[in-house]
Amino acid sequence: MNGAPAVVATSSRAMVATLALVATLCGILIVSAYQGTLSAVTANKRVALERAVFKVVPGAVSVKEFVAGPAGIAPAGGVPAKDTVKFYAAYDAAGALKGIAAEGSASGYADVVRVLYAWDPARQAITGLGVIAMRETPGIGDKIYTDAAFLANFEALDARLDASGTALANPIRVVKHGSKRNPWEIDAISGATVTSKAVGRGINDSAQRLLPRLAPNLDQLRGN
Repeated sequence: MNGAPAVVATSSRAMVATLALVATLCGILIVSAYQGTLSAVTANKRVALERAVFKVVPGAVSVKEFVAGPAGIAPAGGVPAKDTVKFYAAYDAAGALKGIAAEGSASGYADVVRVLYAWDPARQAITGLGVIAMRETPGIGDKIYTDAAFLANFEALDARLDASGTALANPIRVVKHGSKRNPWEIDAISGATVTSKAVGRGINDSAQRLLPRLAPNLDQLRGN
């Protein structure tokens, strides 16, 4: 009977050691699986991004990522510097700048609505819209990417800068369905006003931050 505690202690130590070994092996397998699939996941994300940009910037065949900050623009890479905005420069087959794509996001009815919009430097206008992620009510909120009348808002949505070049000349805003009177207004979807406003806020907030930094440096993009 005097040997029983020693047997129990030895058994407990063996169990702990076994669990530790199993945990270590599981950790190694998880890390190995992550590292083994990381390049494929990264490549797939890149392809998905390019397709999204090509959709909002028709005629583009290549994309380069940049960031815009208080000091100007620079190629994206590494950890983004503080107070920068990422954007995508899209080029045609001849290497000419075709347009700019950037992301905007704002809270909708159910969750954050994330969109990708295109900006045409020559026209000083938003010329395309795509949805990156949303969880709005099916059949209502999802009309932001199926409703032809709503998408028509983004064929030439005025996004000119003011005389100082520090802000949009006219903030982009969403108005009640059927009441659009100005080229910087977005005609809301009837029955989906909250989601429509999320799209408008996301684009306006993004454009207000990005375009004043981007517009003076367009020649850098044309030379890429």
